[in-house]
Formats: sequence, structure tokens, C-alpha cells
Amino acid sequence: MRAFYPPIEPYDSGMLDVGAGHQVYWEVSGNPDGKPAVVVHGGPGSGSNPIQRRHFDPELYRIVLFDQRGAGKSTPHVSSPDHDLATNTTWHLVADMEKLREHLGIDRWLVLGGSWGATLALAYAQTHPSRVSEMVLRGVFMLRQSELDWLYGGGARNIFPDAWEKFVELVPDGADVLETYQKLVFGDDPEMRVKAALAWSNWEGATVSTQPNIVTPYGEEEFAVGFARIAVHYFVNKGWLDDGQLLRDVGKLKDIPAVIVNGRYDIVTPIVSAFELGRAWPSCEGYVLNGAGHAIVDPGISEELLAATDRFAGKTRAE
Repeated sequence: MRAFYPPIEPYDSGMLDVGAGHQVYWEVSGNPDGKPAVVVHGGPGSGSNPIQRRHFDPELYRIVLFDQRGAGKSTPHVSSPDHDLATNTTWHLVADMEKLREHLGIDRWLVLGGSWGATLALAYAQTHPSRVSEMVLRGVFMLRQSELDWLYGGGARNIFPDAWEKFVELVPDGADVLETYQKLVFGDDPEMRVKAALAWSNWEGATVSTQPNIVTPYGEEEFAVGFARIAVHYFVNKGWLDDGQLLRDVGKLKDIPAVIVNGRYDIVTPIVSAFELGRAWPSCEGYVLNGAGHAIVDPGISEELLAATDRFAGKTRAE
């Protein structure tokens, strides 16, 4: 089975005014008359990626990608002094998705998201369940305190002690990691802002995959600044969610067919979250991939995502 569908280009794109000075970039590819699907990118703050179009058969799907507020091609970028963080929250992003759906004239769409994209996908679907036909989630992250503690409170250091040591070089002894990075990436010293953003981004880059020499953008300054600033902003504020809210409210999704794909050795979003979500969601099927971590290129991840989108489009593996 192929790992991805061949590369394609959008046939339509634009900027959607979502209010408070924000313009959200969107694009559509595939079949204009196909089954609608939207990809919710991770990060938060990473922006969409052309490879995300390739999770779907372009002859069967109308594929929507968009960049969340402050990320990618959306304006103003989070690195701009014009960006208002007070109007960049989970619930603003949920509203943006719904406004985009209406703008594109879509009644219901399949929602695919990985990592933070899974968080936002769950928040959107629990707010607008009647607008979601199916869900495909990779690397489940529900922004619970336990998940933040694992990655930013020292849990993952037991597996990546060398990378953790570099990550906390900027954190004073006894200080809170998230609060320290919030001060650094939004501080007055431009050199320190970049240094801290790169340190934040490189920590995730070190933990993201089981594959050696994987090529990632985490060490690139432009990517790291946006990625770190939005992620820190969201995580310090706990995503504007009650702790455990997305698991608590999973009953709102009881009529939505879904597939969860998670690597057994995912360090960024440990498999326990996928296990707990799947156990509480009877209409959801879970696939555990031994040998895989968090990255989309890890063994079996993309293959299972394609199998899920093919099936939801009525296509079998043999076709």
C-alpha cells in the first residue's frame, strides 16, 4: 500500500477575514465535487503542509487545508507586533473553522488532525457534531495537565535526557518550564527570543520520531519562532479547556465514526491518551503501530491514515 497519494496543487485558495484583524489562509485541492475533508494542522503554530493533501485520494475528496491564526500564511503572523494574542485561543480557532466551512459552502466534512490538530479537531467536533461526518486522529493530545507534565515537566527526560538537558539550559533551577519559556519567547531581548524559540522547537524535534536522521523544520529560525510563541501561549493557558474536558465530553461524538492512529513509542503524545479516548468512544476504532513514534513518516502511520480516508470514501484497500 502506498504511503501517500501523489503530490497535487490547490485549485482554489484565499484569505478569510475572521475578525479582530485576523486573516486566515485556506486552500482547496482534489475533486471540487468530492467528499469534503479538512486537515487541522498541529503545533499549535506549525502551519499547514502540502504533504497533508496527500492523505486523501484526490479523485474522491475535496481537500481543505488552512493555517490557524498567527501561523503559516495567515496574517498577522504571531511574530508580528500587530498580532493580538488575546484573540488567539482554542475557541477562536473553533469559530474560524466553522466560518471557513460556511464560506466554502460545505454541509459536513471529515475532520483529520494530528497532535495539537487532534486537540482542535476534538474541540471543534464537540462544539459542532452535526457538521462532522467522520474523524481521523493521529497522535492523540487532549491538552490535559498530565500530558503537559509529561513533555514539559520532566517525564520525557527519562527517555531523552541529553535533549532535555539542552532544553532546560535557559530555565533557572526550580523554575516552571512553561512560565520561563513564556517570558523568554515574548521578552524584550530579540536575540534571546530567537534562542529560546529554537530551544523549544528543537526539544520537540528531538522527541518526534523513532527514525534516525529525519528531516524536520524544527531547527529553522522562521519556523521555530512562530511554533514556540503560539505553543507556549496555548500551553500556559491550558488551551482554555477544563482539565480533561475533551475526554469528559466525548459522548457528544457518539454518532461520529472515527479512527485513531497512534505510535506505540510516541513520546510527544504517549499512547495512553489514545487508549483512554478510544475506550470512551464506542464508534471509534484504534490502531496501535508498534515501531512508530509521533512523526507522520514513522512506520505505518501514513499507511493507516490513507486506509482510513479510503474507507470513509467507500474505497477498499484492494482498489
